[in-house]
Amino acid sequence: MALIVEDGSIVAGAESYISVADATAYFAARGNTVWSGLASDTVREQLLRTATDYMLGRYGLRWKGARVSETQVLDWPRECAYANGFLIASDSVPVAVQRACAEYAVRASEGDLSPDLTPQVKQETVGPISVTYADGARQDTAYKALDAMLSAYLQGMGGIPVIRA
Repeated sequence: MALIVEDGSIVAGAESYISVADATAYFAARGNTVWSGLASDTVREQLLRTATDYMLGRYGLRWKGARVSETQVLDWPRECAYANGFLIASDSVPVAVQRACAEYAVRASEGDLSPDLTPQVKQETVGPISVTYADGARQDTAYKALDAMLSAYLQGMGGIPVIRA
């Protein structure tokens, strides 16, 4: 099944913020060989779907602005969303959102983006090496570079949107 990409026009059945071709060009320009080393475009499409699903869950309630239509499948396009002091066109998907989708797809190729959490391990011993973890230590993966890439499009602390008139 061909990947259905959201282009800002509220595409029916949209599954991804970026196409395989655009993701391939993005990674080629950066010398990333993980993407080009994947088995096929079918696998790349699956990973982009997974990445988009992850972004919906991770950022869905944090994006600035509001969905343009209650019937749209994905979070973008949005209206009344500002980034870096400028209004984002309500018929577009920001380049940073597209690129983050591609980046999450590569990370998805290396493992589950959001695995189920199991009880936290306090101490591990393997042979002569022993490691003790702090109470409350992070158990999941933080994608700080991608959060930073998207920070201009996300609401700040407290979830209160700031809109310039």
